Amino acid sequence: MHITIEKSLCPSAAELQTELVERKGTGHPDTICDSVMEEAGLALSAAYIERCGRVLHHNLDKGLLVAGTTSPKPGGGEVIEPMRIITGDRATLSWNGSPLPVYDIVERAAKTWIRNNLRFVDPERHVVFQHEIRPGSAELSDLFARPVPGANDTSAGVGYAPMSDTERIVLETERYLNSPDFKRLFPETGEDIKIMGFRNGRNLDLTVAMAFVDRFISDAADYFRKKQAVEANLGDRLRNCAHAFEAIDLRINTLDDPERGEGGIYLTVLGTSAEGADGGEVGRGNRVNGLIAFGRPSSLEAAAGKNPVSHVGKIYNVLARKTAERIYSEVAGVKEVTVFYCSRIGSPIDRPFVASARIRPEPGRAFAPIGRAASAIIESELNDMEAFVGQLARGCFPVC
Repeated sequence: MHITIEKSLCPSAAELQTELVERKGTGHPDTICDSVMEEAGLALSAAYIERCGRVLHHNLDKGLLVAGTTSPKPGGGEVIEPMRIITGDRATLSWNGSPLPVYDIVERAAKTWIRNNLRFVDPERHVVFQHEIRPGSAELSDLFARPVPGANDTSAGVGYAPMSDTERIVLETERYLNSPDFKRLFPETGEDIKIMGFRNGRNLDLTVAMAFVDRFISDAADYFRKKQAVEANLGDRLRNCAHAFEAIDLRINTLDDPERGEGGIYLTVLGTSAEGADGGEVGRGNRVNGLIAFGRPSSLEAAAGKNPVSHVGKIYNVLARKTAERIYSEVAGVKEVTVFYCSRIGSPIDRPFVASARIRPEPGRAFAPIGRAASAIIESELNDMEAFVGQLARGCFPVC
């Protein structure tokens, strides 16, 4: 295996004139799909280990959410038609001639995630599950029986460090808005939150879409009062980040129109647009660092739901991020680093076809010692692959 380290001559993300960063929050339909299928994949991995002694072939990265139908109104509307979550793609459905309760495991895990993360969604009443999980191919299933699992695909993963100030604030803002403390202060805010950050020079513009829950809103005037209180609270918090920017402009629910009364406000019954407006799909949302950072190298692989043993679309994206963070934090003189791993189908996952890092050093730093240290970290991460995939199987690394 050959490890390549190269010096980046490009400016870092924070040095560019403009930056666009998006975060789809907990209750966004795409994030619901990613989260539900990842939780199902983790539960299935644990069940395979308990019943069969090892993780068996499965990939649950083809989930789809079909929006339901609701009638929101101030004081509380109604759910007319439930959401539908369609689970796919492949799994081992039997072991030594005995069936495995894959559908039950997947559905229990999905319902548990919904109960724990979407306050107003009852998975028994508001969601219908449709399972379209089928057996995997014999050749791909055989990868799991090898002493060192082989890569199930020829695919690349990428990760970078550090996050820019824009990326960090977009991520932290959504996490704050969906935190238990914030929901206690503003129970009328739903979990469906999307943030778009646009930096131009040292000015940051944050556009926030946030579902409001109709049972907490008495009329349009009450909605705008409560939205103003949310804006004031978040604005105060963002002012603490002012050292990174000259100005931060915050806008919430920009489609609202006070002149249209109750027809011009963003109300939901359950706190998510998935109840009646927008569907979702695995892989259309955040990358494994929780962001969609336009202008950064990224993989189109849907990491959520993929198996943690052989599917490099998951393994290498998470590992590349972990490796980049180690290089940035442990190697003196690194201003920014991007790590790439690429597999060749069938080859051992701990020996990728490509392992490389692109590093922008701090001014005046000699590059040779930086390169040697970065190469050693990549080698150590690959040598520790068995422990890493074990951590992946236990859910130690979030992927959305």
